[in-house]
Amino acid sequence: MHLIDFLAGWFAGGLATAVGYPLDTIKVRIQTQNMYSSVWHCIRSTYQREKLRHGNSDGKPSRLDVFIAGCAAGTAEAVVFAPIDLIKIRQQNQTHPHQSYQGPLSHGLLSNPKYRGPIHCLITVLKEEGICGLYRGITALWLRDIPCFGLYFVTYSVFTEWLTPQGQHKPDWSAMLLAGGCSGMTYWILATPMDVMKSRMQMDGMGQQRYSGVLNCITESFRQEGMRVFFKGLSLNCVRAFPVNGLTFVIYETVLAFLKKINLKD
Repeated sequence: MHLIDFLAGWFAGGLATAVGYPLDTIKVRIQTQNMYSSVWHCIRSTYQREKLRHGNSDGKPSRLDVFIAGCAAGTAEAVVFAPIDLIKIRQQNQTHPHQSYQGPLSHGLLSNPKYRGPIHCLITVLKEEGICGLYRGITALWLRDIPCFGLYFVTYSVFTEWLTPQGQHKPDWSAMLLAGGCSGMTYWILATPMDVMKSRMQMDGMGQQRYSGVLNCITESFRQEGMRVFFKGLSLNCVRAFPVNGLTFVIYETVLAFLKKINLKD
């Protein structure tokens, strides 16, 4: 238990340092250098001189740049997504009546569901489990999305580069569809094991708590069900991922190109 507490504290401390470090750098530069007229001037100057690898935003990012950006996106996404995902998981799993229901099951399994809707689910979780209840399973979500988001965007970058004809700057829509679909499948192949753990921990608050933490969830799930537990739902995730992510990137690239044309005209 002490090891789990240490790892959780280490992870939280490292994440907090990573989040606060950029502003700490700006603070130190303002304190020690007289070349900046304001905080915003320091941020803008630092970004232009040091963050843009090629001196401008048109330069092609390296694979490492794409991976780091994807990891950062996964970190931020989990903070916003965790409560919404928990509410979705809880409602999707309402296949049995609430424990207070005493009637015969023949009346229907959902005779008295615990949650009457997403708002009621949100209020109930806050009342019974507090604000931390909404973030149950966020460690598993971070372990899933931080590395997998990084590899997700790297995969898309690699496939679009392979599928772009020589002499062209970008692939056509069919190539983007294929690249997006492959990146989506890659994401879920890597993410499904931790996705299973995340979903189990999110459901843990509905009844008797079974898991003390993400490591306990992993070890107990493996002990009871073996290696196959980490790949539950993988085939369904991949079947869903290809069209969804392919279409997502096609729409993204199309809208981005449209907005760039409008900006150039202005």
